[in-house]
Amino acid sequence: MVKAWLILVDILVYMLLFISLVLFYLYPTLREMPVLDEKKQISNPYCPESTILMGTLPLPKLDLNATFTADDLKRMGQQCKAEEYGMRENIFLQETLDERLDLLSAKMGDPVFIRIFKEEALLEVWIDTGREYEHLKDYSICAYSGYLGPKLKEGDRQAPEGFYKVRKNQLNPNSKYHLSFNLGYPNTYDKAHNRTGSFLMVHGNCVSIGCYAMTDEKIEEIYALVKTALHKGQKYINVHAYPFRMTAENMNFYEGNNWYDFWVNLKEGYDYFESEKRPPKIKIENKRYEVYE
Repeated sequence: MVKAWLILVDILVYMLLFISLVLFYLYPTLREMPVLDEKKQISNPYCPESTILMGTLPLPKLDLNATFTADDLKRMGQQCKAEEYGMRENIFLQETLDERLDLLSAKMGDPVFIRIFKEEALLEVWIDTGREYEHLKDYSICAYSGYLGPKLKEGDRQAPEGFYKVRKNQLNPNSKYHLSFNLGYPNTYDKAHNRTGSFLMVHGNCVSIGCYAMTDEKIEEIYALVKTALHKGQKYINVHAYPFRMTAENMNFYEGNNWYDFWVNLKEGYDYFESEKRPPKIKIENKRYEVYE
């Protein structure tokens, strides 16, 4: 009888150890974490230097020696939820590019518009169907470097935020990153704020030191849409790069951020498109973006 109880206890101990290991790997925030410091900011833990790949889906590998703020932890949780949703969408619901074009009665060569969202690691393509721009397709960004906020200077490894234009001469079919197009950074706004940098791209190869990197398969579709639209007469492709979806909820969350005023300015362009479903005309006046009909 005693031997039977000892065997049972051993089984329970092994079960508890197994459950602990499962929880340890499923919930990394339960591991030993540094003391939170509300004032100290960190680099985005999703930057390519700390990214490993499972197929085409990036998995974050956190630096447990870094200092995280409470906001950092909350945002990481929100991003994980967004990525989990995106994984379900990709696996079960995603249609091919040809299927989406047919559904919208659109074709390659119709004018396109691109929006990029850092926090969501998402590139949206919209297409002009004659009535308005309609949502054509989403592409997960494989890698980008840095953290939320604009690029400031050469070598800071930041991906840019702002309103950019892509013309024919910015296409590079011979890129060492498979295919690429230059965003046109620094634009007039960036130059007015003495921001420096060069060769900021959307490209393939899933490697970034300041660009928005896609998988090769995804950049082939995006590049084809951009190239064909430009060769069919679209003067330039508007590319709007945002730190996150500029909803009222997100803006309230980041109200204390150093870049909040800059993001309020970007939100004017975001709101115009959300309302009109046409890219606004953007001018630079008094060192800020101005949105026109």
